Amino acid sequence: MNAEPRARPPLANLETVCLVARHGSFTAAAEASGLTHGAISRRVGAVENWLGCALFERHGRGVSLTCDGQRFLGRIEHAFDVIDAAADQWHQARKAPAVRLSVVPSFAKLWLLERLQSLEGGNPFIDIQVTTEHRNADVGAGEVDIAVRYGRGGWASVESEPLMRETLYPVASPEMALRLKGASVSEMLTMPLLHDSDLTGWRAWCGAHGVSLRPRARDRRFEDYTVVLAAAEAGLGIALVRAPLASEWMARSRLVRLSDAEVVCPLQYHVVTAKREKRPEVLEVIARLHALAREDART
Repeated sequence: MNAEPRARPPLANLETVCLVARHGSFTAAAEASGLTHGAISRRVGAVENWLGCALFERHGRGVSLTCDGQRFLGRIEHAFDVIDAAADQWHQARKAPAVRLSVVPSFAKLWLLERLQSLEGGNPFIDIQVTTEHRNADVGAGEVDIAVRYGRGGWASVESEPLMRETLYPVASPEMALRLKGASVSEMLTMPLLHDSDLTGWRAWCGAHGVSLRPRARDRRFEDYTVVLAAAEAGLGIALVRAPLASEWMARSRLVRLSDAEVVCPLQYHVVTAKREKRPEVLEVIARLHALAREDART
């Protein structure tokens, strides 16, 4: 059975020991702390009684640490440093403003996560709490502070502003690209088309080439855009790269571009907030999102 731990002296008494050691006398420590000489003496005496040894040698000019006192003081000052560091870390974490940001999973994987540290790490640091979901979070009701939505904008009961315009071009696996080398648009469209829940991009690309797109049984739909790209890599059909959103994926993937022609997508990402949003941390995150999107547009 474990023995009961000895009662520790109050932290104030240990701090008083450090104060006396720093000032070299009970009188100077009393003046610095606003306590009486007697209170200083009683606090030091309580710690010495608890330890069972003297911490200070008393002499006419003041006090000096004994050998035991020097060793004990080193341990106590180290312990106070640990406490102070923990308190500072907790204080900073608690003080940092937090902003809740809702995005679809594909936007998080293709664009946001690689830029999240940049979004958080400006001055001031802002704790960005990311929620990934396919549904539109209710910004107006306060479910999140900011949402990044894909569409034409103009949603009711919220404020929205364009974040990122996209251009579209078709890609396929190396094997399918080899079979389609030199093919016309009509010949390309004999292949299965891969898309997410919205055909707007494909309609825009086909329309720009004078082709009217109709839903076809051989086309494949996936809920998440990253799965669309993965399906194209697997040779299941042709996908549209949405640049700059998927530009980094494209650079790392096996996908081959099938056409130099690009079409501006009618849809784009928007930053959505509640009406009359004025909180400084929310506005700062929005400004950082725009700055990163502008950087992408330049590069």
